Amino acid sequence: MINKEIPYKIYLEESEMPKSWINLRAFMKNKPAPLLNPKTFEPITLDELSNVFCTELARQELDDTSEYIEIPKEVRDFYKMYRPSPLVRAYCLEKLLDTPAKIYYKFEGNNTSGSHKLNSAIAQAYYAKEQGLKGVTTETGAGQWGTALSMACSYFGLDCKVFMVKCSYEQKPFRREVMRTYGADVTPSPSMTTEVGRKINEEFPGTTGSLGCAISEAVETASSLDGYRYALGSVLNQVLLHQSVIGLETKTALDKYDIKADIVIGCAGGGSNLGGLISPFMVEKIQGEKDYRIIAVEPASCPSLTRGKYAYDYCDTGKVCPLAKMYTLGSGYIPAATHAGGLRYHGMTSTLSELKHQGLIEATTVKQTEVFEAAQKFARIEGILPAPESAHAIKVAIDEALKCKETGEEKTIVFGLTGTGYFDMMSYQKFNDGIMKDYIPTDEELQVALSKLPKI
Repeated sequence: MINKEIPYKIYLEESEMPKSWINLRAFMKNKPAPLLNPKTFEPITLDELSNVFCTELARQELDDTSEYIEIPKEVRDFYKMYRPSPLVRAYCLEKLLDTPAKIYYKFEGNNTSGSHKLNSAIAQAYYAKEQGLKGVTTETGAGQWGTALSMACSYFGLDCKVFMVKCSYEQKPFRREVMRTYGADVTPSPSMTTEVGRKINEEFPGTTGSLGCAISEAVETASSLDGYRYALGSVLNQVLLHQSVIGLETKTALDKYDIKADIVIGCAGGGSNLGGLISPFMVEKIQGEKDYRIIAVEPASCPSLTRGKYAYDYCDTGKVCPLAKMYTLGSGYIPAATHAGGLRYHGMTSTLSELKHQGLIEATTVKQTEVFEAAQKFARIEGILPAPESAHAIKVAIDEALKCKETGEEKTIVFGLTGTGYFDMMSYQKFNDGIMKDYIPTDEELQVALSKLPKI
């Protein structure tokens, strides 16, 4: 029998690291709707998508039948530098909350980039190198994806051009400098260096930007440069595929000690970390083997899953990218310049959107002041300063643990700690100084962008 005494940190052996990504879509009875060509509104083809992304990544994006896709050896070798990542039992937090709940978090911040984003960045850089490209362009919100892709491109000798959402560019100068240290060219978005950037600045004077704006600029830049392709850090199914290493390792670690999760929680902006974390759990739920409560946590300032519309929409503000059927606030929606960072995208990945539509996952919103209260509590007792994005999941994990205290139920809660917040100190400073404000858009404000959804 396995020793049932659970260690503080559950580490896997290198041999237990996943050798294949799990493709959640292949197990879904109702598949996510296909991406559409932005000009014809017809399902996009591999050739059309390959004009934007690396060919192999475009192939992965359209693959909804292969249950598993092998991780290239070069990517697995890179993963070994920081994977498997630990699954941590939050004993100290449990004691502080005086809850019968058992709380675990999968910690993805123990790599040089500081977040889970490196799992997909290294895969995308590898396929770009294999295709013989010169470099890639991308967008970044809080800067974690830009940091990860900059590092991955440096590793494979590729050029990297990053368009960083303007408010984050200004709020997080040190993360910007990490990207530049890795060799990336970083531009605040919307900029005046692209046609779409100039149009957005003209339409929204003084705008602080959005991920939708930055995506448009990155795609335009990639299409204008020979030997470049665009790389996206969330939203796309290929990214969820690469991030499934998180869930696969989490499931293996739990099974190792015969632990059954009751609730799985993740922050949700575009859906990359949540989709990766829940993949093997959702497969069991779909197949009727086990049941889990799966909770997506999004900021109240950008509530796509909870207040958006399930419809086809452009993936970017400039309307040059494919359309996806997703819960969306409208591609023209520009959120307030809150500190949710990477959770400021106007829509949610089509896979998670379809799962939400089927009632297989639930969603909730939290305000940024209560998010930072949870982050502070976690940092003081668990010793890790979480990224603001991760703290959204922490907040709801604490809420669920306190519900267990009220009912006396001994539920097992698992959440994703996607990264560290050591480059987010301006945000923490505003919280500590008591000047951080909550912002919740009105229905009227949301309707402005929603009224402009494409008629499909």
